[in-house]
Amino acid sequence: MNLMPKTELPLTLTGRDVTAVLGPTNTGKTHLAIERLLAHRSGMIGLPLRLLAREVYNRVVERAGIANVALITGEEKISPPGARYSVCTVEAMPRHTDMDFVAIDEVQLANDLERGHIFTDRILHLRGRQETILLGAATMRGILEKLLPGISVVTRPRLSNLAYSGSKKITRLPPRTAIVAFAAEEVYSIAELIRRQNGGAAVVMGTLSPRTRNKQVELYQSGDVDYLVATDAIGMGLNLDVDHVAFAQDRKFDGYQFRDLSPAEIGQIAGRAGRHLRDGTFGVTGHVSGFSEALVQRVESHAFDAVKILQWRSAHFDYSSLDALKRSIDTPAPIDGLTRALPAVDQQALEFLSRDPDIAPLANTPERVALLWDACALPDYRKIAPAQHADIIASVYTDLVEKGHVNENYMAEEVRRADSIDGDIDALSRRIAQIRTWTFVSHRPGWLADQAHWQEKTREIEDRLSDALHERLTKRFVDRRTSVLMRRLRENTMLEAEISPAGDVVVEGHHVGRLDGFRFTADAQDDGADAKAIKAAAQKALAAEFENRAERFSASANGDFALASDGTLRWIGATIASVVSGEQALKPRAVLLADEQLTGPARDKVAARVDRFLNHHIDTVLKPLVDLANADALVGITKGLAFRLVENFGVLQRRDVAEEVRGLDQDSRAALRRLGVRFGAYHVFLPALLKPAPAGLLTLLWALKEDAKDRPGYGDVVQVLSAGRTSVVTDASFDPAFYRLAGYRLLGRRAVRIDILERLADLIRPALAWKPGTGTRPDGAYDGSRFLVIPAMMSILGATADDMEEILKNLGYRQEAVEPAIVAAKLAELEAVASAAPMKETAVPAAEPVGPGFANAPVVQAVAKPSQLTAETATPAVPEEAPKPILLWRQARFDNRNNRGNHEKRDHQRGGQARNGQSEQRAAQPNRPAAPQNERGERKEHFRGKGKPAGNERFKQDGAKHGGKPQGQHKAPTKRPEREERPVKIDMDSPFAKLLALKEQMKK
Repeated sequence: MNLMPKTELPLTLTGRDVTAVLGPTNTGKTHLAIERLLAHRSGMIGLPLRLLAREVYNRVVERAGIANVALITGEEKISPPGARYSVCTVEAMPRHTDMDFVAIDEVQLANDLERGHIFTDRILHLRGRQETILLGAATMRGILEKLLPGISVVTRPRLSNLAYSGSKKITRLPPRTAIVAFAAEEVYSIAELIRRQNGGAAVVMGTLSPRTRNKQVELYQSGDVDYLVATDAIGMGLNLDVDHVAFAQDRKFDGYQFRDLSPAEIGQIAGRAGRHLRDGTFGVTGHVSGFSEALVQRVESHAFDAVKILQWRSAHFDYSSLDALKRSIDTPAPIDGLTRALPAVDQQALEFLSRDPDIAPLANTPERVALLWDACALPDYRKIAPAQHADIIASVYTDLVEKGHVNENYMAEEVRRADSIDGDIDALSRRIAQIRTWTFVSHRPGWLADQAHWQEKTREIEDRLSDALHERLTKRFVDRRTSVLMRRLRENTMLEAEISPAGDVVVEGHHVGRLDGFRFTADAQDDGADAKAIKAAAQKALAAEFENRAERFSASANGDFALASDGTLRWIGATIASVVSGEQALKPRAVLLADEQLTGPARDKVAARVDRFLNHHIDTVLKPLVDLANADALVGITKGLAFRLVENFGVLQRRDVAEEVRGLDQDSRAALRRLGVRFGAYHVFLPALLKPAPAGLLTLLWALKEDAKDRPGYGDVVQVLSAGRTSVVTDASFDPAFYRLAGYRLLGRRAVRIDILERLADLIRPALAWKPGTGTRPDGAYDGSRFLVIPAMMSILGATADDMEEILKNLGYRQEAVEPAIVAAKLAELEAVASAAPMKETAVPAAEPVGPGFANAPVVQAVAKPSQLTAETATPAVPEEAPKPILLWRQARFDNRNNRGNHEKRDHQRGGQARNGQSEQRAAQPNRPAAPQNERGERKEHFRGKGKPAGNERFKQDGAKHGGKPQGQHKAPTKRPEREERPVKIDMDSPFAKLLALKEQMKK
């Protein structure tokens, strides 16, 4: 290396023995250069890309043999001893050579802002001893003739036509299309879209390693995919089988700014379309607006602006000092037609390092200055900030100065960081860029103590990372199944399909869809060309399979079928039909979910088996309701009541059918009981339907009839029933009908299961039937007309005291708040009387078993036991607070049957629900003392209102208040025989007698 500065003399250049072969793309220029190279004893060819250099190297090796061809790039060196031909990247070409032949491809890149000065230097100075060929665009003719007087220019016409085809959607682009974009994100998104629509795409970008790009190009060239998504790297002489080029972007970042593509750049890229004598087309896609007519004409005719200036940088460097080196780099261009290049990566790194206090002192001799400039040539493969890139160079340079080579431990650590094939596409791309840096270092003469080891190590890691990146790209952007199918279809080959026992449909060894029941679903979700091909290929196998499945289906047992809560009918897990509403709620219809291929007798067999199962399922799960609907032996009122039960899905409130129930004789009641009907205190219902399975089916049938499957609460209440909840806080957004269908009754803000309400009636009945002095007082009994809420009542309902108050009010009971001291005194009196009197047993009906969930119902203490409820316990713990009254409950009574409607209307206006009718009141206490009978043996009823006199005395008072008529009556009721008055004995020692005496004294 000449370290002494040279004076830059005016360039005196000649073009003697230099031939410029110029023309548009697809003119055979590269092919000509290879032929001329092999025609000489030795030669060298320089190419703009490492990828293109590898392609040309392979072609030359095929002709001359691997022992005679060298491949030299910044990161790769294959140099057999005695090699006669060298294939290089332009950056790796020497400035001088003694070879017979030299060719430089794509010389128009001498105008590139980043790399142009290197091309310019080789154009001006590198010559073959016998022949030199410059290959490039016709736009270089003027500047070459100006800089190289005497140059011989040969223009070659394009071998095929290039035409503009306008704009097309990405999904409508023809096969063998290259789509051009300049941002990695855009490249990836386009490739992903093409994968979904057309089977996949290969990806070619400058940031990929040459090995990865080679594999991606091979993926496209082999026909595995019909689309290539690439940056402008494909414009640099890559020989691709492209019929159409579509521009998805027409702006790029050139290293300094975002700018529009020039017409010449568009022509260079578009020219990749069409090979040899086959015409090509170009156009736009995506968000790019159509090209103007003027631009299209220029591209089609290859008429572009001539290159008028080339980028240049001095090759004579002054290494006497860092400042002298920087001044020599900034030397102005010596002749017209050249311009000083903008600072490149190496010059930017030198600028940073010359200001580094650790590096600048080391560059204190011409040799060390030259070594620093040599280190600055390290390419920035990772495209990081100049300062970060300068730090790497600084580490390498420090080791070279202090140790004579790069530190082995430092090198090993940097290589280790890149040695991992985990991660996504971006992570692998970053690692490849990192390992390429150290591959370059390993090929620099004298930089490493064991150069051969690190060349082998870095190459092995780069190849492994490149293969992993290719695999990730292929996995993400290529649907192997679709690409194989499309290739077979292009070859007009019959596709073989088969169906696995699990229903997987396989065509040519690739999973293409699934047969679910009698419906085939292709994996391809869009209506692409492959979707039709896949379905067509599967028809042969599906036709035979449908016949076989129909036979198996018609012979299947009922256990193989299942009806889901949404009305979907499944056969061994496969969806077969959807249940829809029929003319009657209990007679729904089934709509088969099958492809059109299921036709004729096979379809009839499937439909008949579906109907049989559906009828059997309803008859089994809803047997009590079906039996009731089909009970033809019932007549008269009995049949009418049965009809109403069926119409209301097995539940009626007793007050709504009070007249019908009173009209039933014992035989009619027995007939209904044999059919599963229960006459409860509050409801007439079918207990067998209060289970999750019947409730779920009833909900489905009602929802189908009312088109209510989308209403809030559908299916949710059945889940509550399945959990065993005896009562639940209602959701105001739910349709109330869902609670009723699941066997719940809405009582205020809670819904209570119907059978649990009957259990509640069983607890209330003995409490109201008991009379003082008639035997042991049942829990909750008070005075024969009122009762107390006890823990057992709250327990079975899973309710609090506040909940019980609301539930009882909505059931038609009325409350009376009484001071705790009075209640305590009354209960104490009853206990004293019971302990003094002989015990008498009172027959009380046994309660029916409670349904699921009762065992886990919470037990809440509502009222203390009589023995515990004393004046002391009733007194509040905090003297300042008044004692909380105790609620006594009684049934709502009315003067007569005709007055019931007025009372219910009044109660509704007060905010409560309509109270139960007289029949429901009687049913709630069947063991109350019998009323006197008249001479016809009919029982007389005596109504007792809250705090009102009984019998005729009550009637007289009401008549007096309402103008001589009872309230709500239009005529006087039939007079009944008066009951004999009995003297009332008063215990003067009781608390009540004392309170009465005190009141009499206060009146006086």
